[in-house]
Amino acid sequence: MRVLSSSAPHATARVAWPRPPACLVAARLAEPPEGARIAVAGLVILRQRPGTAKGVIFLTLEDETGVVNIVVWRTLYERFRRAVISGRLLRVTGRVQRQSGVVHVVADTIEDISPLLDRLLDPALR
Repeated sequence: MRVLSSSAPHATARVAWPRPPACLVAARLAEPPEGARIAVAGLVILRQRPGTAKGVIFLTLEDETGVVNIVVWRTLYERFRRAVISGRLLRVTGRVQRQSGVVHVVADTIEDISPLLDRLLDPALR
């Protein structure tokens, strides 16, 4: 699997971001082709489970370069329920999907990497 990364800082970045290895930043989501398998990571800023979505959950993650839209199908949600519900910082592996000018990552695996947030408080990393 080819992984893309970037060190471009987000305009509001104040401290070093705990970049998980092998993750594509939001600003580079336009680069992989449709259907490419990628990994992204970011803070969970929104969780949606619309009644009309037939059990699909939508997550929005934010990293130092922007936001990433995540689609979680019902069967995957059941498997990664704890991470989806309580994770503050997630690493999601999935497939790139483009529809009506919007890029989504359709999740295959979801990992709660919230313990990396403790690194933000480490004075040695500032």
